[in-house]
Amino acid sequence: MVQNNSTFKAFRVEEKDGNFVGSIKEVAFNRLNDNEILVRVQFSSLNYKDALSASGNKGVTKNYPHTPGIDAAGIIEESHSALFKTGDKVIVTSYDLGMNTDGGFAEYIQVPAEWAVKLPEKMTLKEAMIYGTAGLTAGISVLRLTELIKPEDGKIAVSGATGGVGALSVAILNKLGYSVVAITGKETERDYLMNLGAKEIILRSEIENFDKKPLLKPLFAGAIDTVGGVILENIIKSTHSIGVVTCCGNVASPKLDLTVFPFILRGVTLIGIDSQNYPMKYREIVWNKLADEWKPKQLEYTCNEIQLKDLPHKIELMLSGRLKGRTILTLVE
Repeated sequence: MVQNNSTFKAFRVEEKDGNFVGSIKEVAFNRLNDNEILVRVQFSSLNYKDALSASGNKGVTKNYPHTPGIDAAGIIEESHSALFKTGDKVIVTSYDLGMNTDGGFAEYIQVPAEWAVKLPEKMTLKEAMIYGTAGLTAGISVLRLTELIKPEDGKIAVSGATGGVGALSVAILNKLGYSVVAITGKETERDYLMNLGAKEIILRSEIENFDKKPLLKPLFAGAIDTVGGVILENIIKSTHSIGVVTCCGNVASPKLDLTVFPFILRGVTLIGIDSQNYPMKYREIVWNKLADEWKPKQLEYTCNEIQLKDLPHKIELMLSGRLKGRTILTLVE
């Protein structure tokens, strides 16, 4: 049981003269309310939304000082809920964690019990954060894609393939026997993507410069798009009849300039992926698959590990598009 007068370390972002600065601070515990749990965080991870929160993006986080971190995995220190007991290992991702509720860049988080998933037996807390929201998003995308498309149906494109969602999607699809075409703007990362399981590489500039026709030569049976914009447009226009494309990001653009022809002439299905408020019963299905038959042998290869003090530099790299794979924050002493 944590003493009421004790404190814990957290990466706090503060607004100073219009600038947002993050540093390690001592933070006091709050009283635990009904149906809440207090989790001793063992691992967290760095996501693009965390980088936005740390840089003062009011569309992500309205009020400061604030502790980012939309992912956390740890051990319950105290529970005021019938769902969990002290000592349970849990994963907490998405909902409002790290946005307007203090997040996983801290030694402890205090959250509603309904936000937590019990750690699957075949998964470690570190593995849970190698996945994190990116892995959950990749898992949901793979789940929806594989409901309709089988490995023998043809090639699967993955855009933004060196990013967190993209890299994990490539690795999981390869584990399931799919032939993956990785789309990336980073020509120097060919070996990295091949080691994840990609069979082919297409450069972002190449797919961005496809013809402007309403339909293009069919290349893919399906796709997992993580970037949006013209890349998603051209993937959809290049998808075979009865193909499936999932989309979960808009870093390139939130807009699509398309005709309805891919949908009514080829029967292409476009599925939006929202992992933030995904129903808990389906989250549990995805997490258990990620723990077992979907777990790629290259899982550790998709990440690098940092400490609280390393966050400012890694956030800068992420905002400038120079970070690849997953970045795991360890809070284990």
